[in-house]
Amino acid sequence: MSAATLADLLRASRGFGHKTDIAGLLARLQQALPAGAQAEARGILLGDDCAAIADGDSHLLFAIEGMVGDFLRAMPWFAGYSAVMVNVSDIYAMGGRPLAVVDAIWSEGLDPADEVVRGMAAAAAAYGVPLVGGHSNARSDGPQLAVAILGRARRLLTSFGARPGQRLLMAVDLRGRFEEPYPYWNATTGVPGARLRADLELLPALAEDGLCAAAKDISMAGAVGTALMLMECSGVGGTIDLDALPIPPGVPLPRWLSAFPSYGFLLAVDAADAATVAARFHARGLACAEIGMLDASRRVTIAQAGERALLWDFGCEPFILPRPAAAGLPPAGIDAVPLGA
Repeated sequence: MSAATLADLLRASRGFGHKTDIAGLLARLQQALPAGAQAEARGILLGDDCAAIADGDSHLLFAIEGMVGDFLRAMPWFAGYSAVMVNVSDIYAMGGRPLAVVDAIWSEGLDPADEVVRGMAAAAAAYGVPLVGGHSNARSDGPQLAVAILGRARRLLTSFGARPGQRLLMAVDLRGRFEEPYPYWNATTGVPGARLRADLELLPALAEDGLCAAAKDISMAGAVGTALMLMECSGVGGTIDLDALPIPPGVPLPRWLSAFPSYGFLLAVDAADAATVAARFHARGLACAEIGMLDASRRVTIAQAGERALLWDFGCEPFILPRPAAAGLPPAGIDAVPLGA
């Protein structure tokens, strides 16, 4: 499959569609705010995995995730598990450690909620984060679930710290399987909780050791879509080498490009530190490879089998960020509070 064809498939994918919706929703939110609140919002960064709230010499991290209805109906236990798991991943992606989670669950009676609750409890135990409360409604006309999390970071990793000349690394646990027919790459259930927690601890350790300043966990947009979010927030562009992506044996590249791994992160790292960072993941049996280089172009190109294709030009079309002129926002800076995407 040519690089141009892969670029077309990515732009048309469901994961990209969900992310490009964010820009329109944020623009509408800004326009709906009263004038005073709009002024306050100009100090907020949009696009990070968590909101980061300064608290002394550290930051509190706050995030929330919702599960789609068809996933809840088809795989209630794994949906409950995933709702906690993805929140935990968001905290670690920003160099933090989780403190506690709360949930809001709707169901048609108590019995349909049972497997969802069991899944949340299993994930809370595996990742060592307490489930401390929430909201329930057992008289709903359908299943719904949202989980929010609180964490703390001594030193932040953000989506706004990538710089031209840095290397883009992808770290992922390939020891898993797809939860058919969904794009979820499950490398977590059945794994000892101590190993899961130690694998995630690599992220805050990298931040605190000064080896990485920009990172993002791989989301429903897949590795390439997540790279677009990171690049756009940092005001950079670059080239992504699809041939360099760590990929499980036997998995076709187009499917892997839309995969949502239970453990997957992108990191922007100085060239001098790339080998050191990769070695830390390798030491824990995790795949980590340099998949691209960042530049100042604000254009993203993909390369595959000797071919190149333009995937996105942030100067022509936003990905997740509303245009500053339209939304009343300043250019992205590092001295403000990030809002989750």
